[in-house]
Amino acid sequence: MDWNEWHDEYDRPGSRLARRLVAVQERVRAALDTAPAGPLRMISMCAGQGRDLIPVLAEHPRRDDVRARLVELDPANCDLARAAAAAAGLGRVEVVEGDASLAGGYADLAPADLVLACGIFGNISDDDVRRTIGFFPQLCAEGGTVVWTRHREEPDLVPRMCTWFEENGFALEWVSPPQAGYGVGAHRFTGRPRPLAAGESMFSFLGYDRLRPAGS
Repeated sequence: MDWNEWHDEYDRPGSRLARRLVAVQERVRAALDTAPAGPLRMISMCAGQGRDLIPVLAEHPRRDDVRARLVELDPANCDLARAAAAAAGLGRVEVVEGDASLAGGYADLAPADLVLACGIFGNISDDDVRRTIGFFPQLCAEGGTVVWTRHREEPDLVPRMCTWFEENGFALEWVSPPQAGYGVGAHRFTGRPRPLAAGESMFSFLGYDRLRPAGS
């Protein structure tokens, strides 16, 4: 899978990924709008080219309050994300080329006010989806938001995912309807953050092409 080429669909108006991106960015903007005053910390896992976060931060009045880390394995995507952050003057946005599944990569930013898990849940096993959600109380600050994506192809895992979030202390804020053709959700953490298990791996990235025809 060429994950750099995969991003080309974002640039096709009306495509599934283009519409999904709009929904994700709206949830990111809502999280910023309602975040408490003061410094903010943000994490983006499997961040790709940074399209979920960087364009929103670039135009938001809270931009200078944010310290963010984007973790992405593909070097070409990392280069594009760094260039986008630099062009927007976002000096506190760090792009790390590495394995986003390793909890220790977020040790100095957790618990964060916003955690982005976009493009992950359609590329890992159902067991790992549940395992990863179980790690979010370690990554997310009390009152913080997790924004996530997952396809709505059958069997539709999104209802079970919402249950798993609830079991881990998260309240549903918004989820896209099944007929949207994509799945985007936002959950707010109502519990207390747990210590980070820095030596743990949250998931094994398999790729949607190995799991099912639909993307994440």
